[in-house]
Amino acid sequence: MPKSETESTRDWRSLTVAAVLVAACGGLVLYGVLDTGDKPAEPRVPTAAVTYEVTGEGTADIAYQGRSEAGNATVDKAVALPWRKTVRVPLGRPPLVSITLGAQGGRASCSLAVRGRHVQTASAYGRFGRATCQAELPSATPRQNAAAG
Repeated sequence: MPKSETESTRDWRSLTVAAVLVAACGGLVLYGVLDTGDKPAEPRVPTAAVTYEVTGEGTADIAYQGRSEAGNATVDKAVALPWRKTVRVPLGRPPLVSITLGAQGGRASCSLAVRGRHVQTASAYGRFGRATCQAELPSATPRQNAAAG
């Protein structure tokens, strides 16, 4: 029995809707596969200014915490003293500077300031002498703590 004109129109509409849906899904899949644009950057972690300073004479190996959100240290070898560096340290990561003297020994001191406020000093003496300065850096600024409280 032949289809009525109404049934035939419904079939075409159904096929058209199905074709549009398949095309739209295919377009989304291709967009996801072919998209080479930059991915959005991960949210930045708030930081605090930390100043590391190493005084003395001669050279020392210096390891310090900087921008690394993963907590990785930067190591500078055989640095001529005195040395000073201000870096941004992610909140919640402990700022740290560690010095190691060489085989010729000597004397060197490290110091650490957080947001311009002196926090700690330590000294290394003799052959392969070591010293470390470390501080606590809260995971939120006082303003963030006040807003949360």
